[in-house]
Amino acid sequence: MNDPKQMYYEKRAQVLLKNLRSRHFEAYYCPDREQALAKALELIPEGASVGWGGAMSAQQIGLIDAVKAGNYRAIDRDTGVTPQEREALMKRCLTTDVFLCGANALSLDGQMVSIDGNGNRLAAIAYGPETVLVVAGMNKVCDTLEAAMTRARTVAAPMNKQRFPVQTPCEVTGACADCKSDGCICNQILITRNCKPAGRIQFILVGEDLGF
Repeated sequence: MNDPKQMYYEKRAQVLLKNLRSRHFEAYYCPDREQALAKALELIPEGASVGWGGAMSAQQIGLIDAVKAGNYRAIDRDTGVTPQEREALMKRCLTTDVFLCGANALSLDGQMVSIDGNGNRLAAIAYGPETVLVVAGMNKVCDTLEAAMTRARTVAAPMNKQRFPVQTPCEVTGACADCKSDGCICNQILITRNCKPAGRIQFILVGEDLGF
């Protein structure tokens, strides 16, 4: 018997794929994380420099480990020993051949909402790396752009904030308080509604629940 959630995700994915491609993104659908990993490695040329930021979904499908172990020039900010070294690695990621990231939310009409504390991931999405590869579970897809904005603020950010030690209202209550706290991870919000140059941003949609 087919899984109703899987059937639902596949049908919504076909709508989203069409709309993403109409906005000049490249987009693919994979029903599970194993096929998503294979597709991602197919899209990343061997020997390429690869960086990432806010890439929980890419990590969950095994892509980060595969890049570190494979024939790629991985730029991992977590190898920085000091804050200054980490910052330098984050800046190097802005000029990589391939930048890996996730999506905080996607609207069914093909727009991506990204929310960030430092802005490094948003900067890379907007400009810099030759290719941006977005891995996104279908749980991130919302019916409208307004719903995607709400998801990014009230679901993705408060859930993601549980990983970080600096206390904010959403870390304590699980609900967005529209705060201006020192530890706020909602300092920048980016809506990516079209891809220029065409094909620079590539999506792998996964028929599973991934990330936050």
